Amino acid sequence: MTDSLDGVPIQEDEIDSIELMEPEAFTSRTGGGGKPMAEDLPEPLYRIKLLHSNETFFAYFVPTGTGFPHFHSLEALERLMDDPTANKPDTAHKIAADAGEELVSEAEKEESARPGEMYIPDKSLAVAPTKYGKDLVEVQGRIMDTSLVNPDDLVMIERPASLDDIRKLRENLTKETYAYEQCRDRIWARNLPMKLVSAHYLLEESKILFYFTAETRVDFRELVKDLVSLFKIRIELRQIGVRDEARVCGGCGVCGRVLCCNGISDKLNPVSIKMAKDQNLSLNSLKISGPCGRLLCCLSYEYQFYKDARRELPQEGIKFIFENTQFRVVEVNALTSTVRMAGEDGRVLDMKAERFRYSEGRWKIIEA
Repeated sequence: MTDSLDGVPIQEDEIDSIELMEPEAFTSRTGGGGKPMAEDLPEPLYRIKLLHSNETFFAYFVPTGTGFPHFHSLEALERLMDDPTANKPDTAHKIAADAGEELVSEAEKEESARPGEMYIPDKSLAVAPTKYGKDLVEVQGRIMDTSLVNPDDLVMIERPASLDDIRKLRENLTKETYAYEQCRDRIWARNLPMKLVSAHYLLEESKILFYFTAETRVDFRELVKDLVSLFKIRIELRQIGVRDEARVCGGCGVCGRVLCCNGISDKLNPVSIKMAKDQNLSLNSLKISGPCGRLLCCLSYEYQFYKDARRELPQEGIKFIFENTQFRVVEVNALTSTVRMAGEDGRVLDMKAERFRYSEGRWKIIEA
């Protein structure tokens, strides 16, 4: 039995080898060309975000030609699309300026064409290679601290997004809705133990990405055959975790703000219950878990501060003699640098961290 993939006949076992993807969580590493060969990092560096999955990674841009190209935000490009005079330069300049973008004249560009003096405005759309293929990305801003940037993780921004890209984006959004429904129906028909999260058409490649979650590994080879025969293009299924699902879909956290994994975090850092304990937080799972059912990402934000502060403070449960009475540490507040002690005589004392000293293998209290 044969099928077709990208219009080329292939055998059934070839479909398995091409389409069967290993379960994989999102990472910030990217593939594709445009990686710098030198050890020195190019400047300036940018953090860019994929529109469909909210993954972020690092990139740089090398302008070609004599001038620095105009980069516009999604809002400005959509307004240009809807304006009948969008092709006129004066109108494009006015619409982009109304959207809050910083534009400079061509003369100013030529005067500031030296490396390092021109940069891409925040929230601009661009086209860059990713591990999935060439796609639209949003420039979130410049990287000031490059100490943690790995040159192998860098990609090169190819060009600004154009009006044609926005037209293609709008078309793809419509097609993605249809593709999602068709894939979901076929998952139900085959009774596969998987939950479809989203579908995405790449900008410059004939490929559809389907993201799904599942508790175990799923044999979706027959599903791939169904989708290839329906859409006649490459199909890629990627199994992601529940935290990645929250990043793709977005939502509102218990704090009332957008989910950290969707709008703030660069990476999904590991979070443990020890982080909540060290910060004296309630261990009620309803209070320290996010919509994904996992521990809140924000538990890791201040953990290092608490960890460092606790090194200068005695641990809970430690006993020592003070004013001829034995006291036991019952609570340590790293944020206020205070220690609460309970004595055998019933007294409860709160002391500042400055009064504690670790000497000769034990904690002591010095006189104020």
